[in-house]
Amino acid sequence: MLIKCCYTVLINKKFRRSEVVETQDLAFLQIANWELGIANCLKSPPKLDRIDNCSNNFLPQIDMSHRPGNIAPHGGQLVNRIATPEQRQVFLDKADSLPRVQLDDRTTSDLETIAIGALSPLTGFMEKSDYDSVVADMRLASGLPWSIPITLSVEESVAAPLKEGGWVRLDDRTGRFIGVLELTQKYSYDKTREAVNVYLTDDVKHPGVQVVFNQGTINLAGPVWLLQRDPHPQFSAYQIDPAESRNLFVQKNWKTIVGFQTRNPIHRAHEYIQKCAMETVDGLFLHPLVGATKDDDIPADVRMRCYEIMLEHYYPHDRVILAINPAAMRYAGPREAIFHAIVRKNYGCTHFIVGRDHAGVGDYYGTYDAQYIFDEFEPSELGIVPMMFEHAFYCTRTLQMATTKTSPSLPEERIHLSGTKVRQMLSQGEKPPQEFSRPEVAAELIRAMQERS
Repeated sequence: MLIKCCYTVLINKKFRRSEVVETQDLAFLQIANWELGIANCLKSPPKLDRIDNCSNNFLPQIDMSHRPGNIAPHGGQLVNRIATPEQRQVFLDKADSLPRVQLDDRTTSDLETIAIGALSPLTGFMEKSDYDSVVADMRLASGLPWSIPITLSVEESVAAPLKEGGWVRLDDRTGRFIGVLELTQKYSYDKTREAVNVYLTDDVKHPGVQVVFNQGTINLAGPVWLLQRDPHPQFSAYQIDPAESRNLFVQKNWKTIVGFQTRNPIHRAHEYIQKCAMETVDGLFLHPLVGATKDDDIPADVRMRCYEIMLEHYYPHDRVILAINPAAMRYAGPREAIFHAIVRKNYGCTHFIVGRDHAGVGDYYGTYDAQYIFDEFEPSELGIVPMMFEHAFYCTRTLQMATTKTSPSLPEERIHLSGTKVRQMLSQGEKPPQEFSRPEVAAELIRAMQERS
């Protein structure tokens, strides 16, 4: 039996709503209260201790520091799991003697994002106590909010010879040695439970659920090390890791930074909500995702070129930073909205834009479920301010972008196109209307689609 849940009616002892909510009443979810909730993070960041999650004596400890002026990372400490040259050499010397596990593209992205601190406070793949707590309650075992399980799943035949307490060599899809895992636990898990709790459905047509049901039945857990931080093969100029983005914000004297998550080219509705947010903060951190996405999503190189065009022609150059997010998409809707906010907090953002159907796919989630889920947490727990917007459209009556909060228009006076519709137009060589997309972006999308056809 397929299970499909609307988050607003999902049975959850913590959820405060008992009826389906069909409209969203606030563009911003009590921003003043959220601002107060993170004030202490900005004023008095916690003192950081040294990271040392490896029991092996040959691994030196790494001193981490939190730069004054930044919002505190999630959990208070920015993680760094990139091996030093000395560590890397030790691992290379042991490479041929270590058991191997090959990672898929998504798990490779997880290893990378753990290592650079984007998933702080995680230092590796989740042990059972964290996994169970995250799947059931959206919290780590410590009680810290966390909404997406980060796991390394393998088949029983792969897990059986691996010994807890030992080291495991991690190879990417091509067989290249990219990292190591200190194996602390091996445990089985319930795939259906994970799918229903995290994705709100067990429908295998959902791309995230499909991954869960196709992956192995045993989770390998423990701290990881990334062998080295390589430049991104396509976007090295935009490879800005959390430690660097935090430094940039301080250099620019930005105290408030809004992050924007996207896996699509920026259209007029995106531009509108970004600029609304920019009116209230010091800077915009435009952070497109370039990890694994669905096959029908527009390729990352095309999207990046569209972002460059938009920034060149339509944004103030000194108030926007464009950087890539190496993570893979989960399409987990409401839970992924929380996850994306936490990740941007680790990059140093104080605010995060949440629009309609954030991280959604198909009709698995309600239009504003990804906004309602923030009610599950106290503002001080997340430590980042969600900036929430309704569905934006071009109003033919007022001749500008708007939402129902600002436009007197009737439904027939509103122009908005779905991403699916735009992809169909592009594949047929049709130019999206200027009310939906800037002409330079539309031209670039058509050119790219024609090159690939």
